[in-house]
Amino acid sequence: MTEKNTSNPAKKPGKNRRKSRELVLKGLYSLLLSESDLRETIRDISEDEEYGRADAEYFKSLLEGVMAERDALDARIGPLLDRPITELSPIEHAILCIAGYELLHDISIPYRVAINEGVELAKLYGGTDGYKYVNGVLDKLAAEVRPDEVKQIARPAKNARINKA
Repeated sequence: MTEKNTSNPAKKPGKNRRKSRELVLKGLYSLLLSESDLRETIRDISEDEEYGRADAEYFKSLLEGVMAERDALDARIGPLLDRPITELSPIEHAILCIAGYELLHDISIPYRVAINEGVELAKLYGGTDGYKYVNGVLDKLAAEVRPDEVKQIARPAKNARINKA
């Protein structure tokens, strides 16, 4: 009899959204810097050695969605910045677009997850303290686009502090 690994049956190999986001970041970075073709970029990324670990459908839909909404995302993110969007590093700009797109267009992803994923990408690929900046901008965006969800999460924390006093 052979033993099956049942330590985490919910985890499916090759369906990693975090890896998909990393690959979308690579693709967006390329697209933002070189204005290359979206289809060519998708093909190039699909040849990446990490692609097999990603959720391919999510990767493609996220990259295509961000590129289709790029101007709208910039218009939404721009007023939340302390500098012109053109002065952002390409990495931070791409991360804000990815997480911003998820906040705006995929309510199945809790706002805290979208923010956390953006922060993690910034820690891995951004500047020294870029993750703090990304976190601050995404917090503001979440409060604008998902106010009920943000208030619902914030309310128990306030009640907990009141009860401790």
